[in-house]
Amino acid sequence: MMKRILLVVIGLLGVQLSAGLAWGQQWGHLSARFVFDGTPPKPVPTVVTKDQAVCGKFKLVDETLVVNSKNKGIANVIVFLRDTKKPAIHPDYEKSLKEKVLLNNINCRFEPRVALIRTGQALVLGNKDPVGHNTKIDTFFNPGVNPLIPSGAQLDQKFMIEERLPARVSCSIHPWMGAWLVIRSNPYFAASDADGKIHIKNIPAGTWEFQFWQEKSGYVRSVTVGGKKTEWKRGRVDLKIPSGKTLDLGDVVVDKKLFQ
Repeated sequence: MMKRILLVVIGLLGVQLSAGLAWGQQWGHLSARFVFDGTPPKPVPTVVTKDQAVCGKFKLVDETLVVNSKNKGIANVIVFLRDTKKPAIHPDYEKSLKEKVLLNNINCRFEPRVALIRTGQALVLGNKDPVGHNTKIDTFFNPGVNPLIPSGAQLDQKFMIEERLPARVSCSIHPWMGAWLVIRSNPYFAASDADGKIHIKNIPAGTWEFQFWQEKSGYVRSVTVGGKKTEWKRGRVDLKIPSGKTLDLGDVVVDKKLFQ
């Protein structure tokens, strides 16, 4: 009996110690806005080759590069912390790990274009279209998946190993469809919104290496930050996250040649 009580006490102390270490850690945030260098390209219509009666009515366009015509913001630029050293995880992220991430087939396209999950987090593959789709996810370290998803169906999928780069998502039935899945062991990641903005909160203070990637350019290498042109080798750069503050990179102007 005493042994059992002792084990419980040790366990509780471990939980308290872990929480104390997490709260003792200093945290900061990262913000940026990705901007296209030049005149924003016009959307290119997609050639619908399958299920034209359904998919042909959605006026689909090529989404490999999405630039806001009003402010030149680049959507779907992926940013994540490369854990060459394991970062502490802020307690606020504990709840999100249990939340399911939805990747839908809808209007004969994937939504969202970029899905972000942590290892062990549930990914829900859904289909809201009246036609069947398959969702093929090409991973390098995890077993690949390619389920057929009937109209109205959903299924859960988990990935237990971190992927170094985004995994391509495609539909063999409708070859124009595409998306990307980011699978990381830590929660410090983001994909830029329609205005090109990202914000990653509660990152451990200190210097960390970040990866910048976009599906058409691949590594985001040639950029202008604060009016100065710079090269991020393989789309990577060390950034110092300040304690209790936000490191705001401002407008990160991406060289248009990367998209050619």
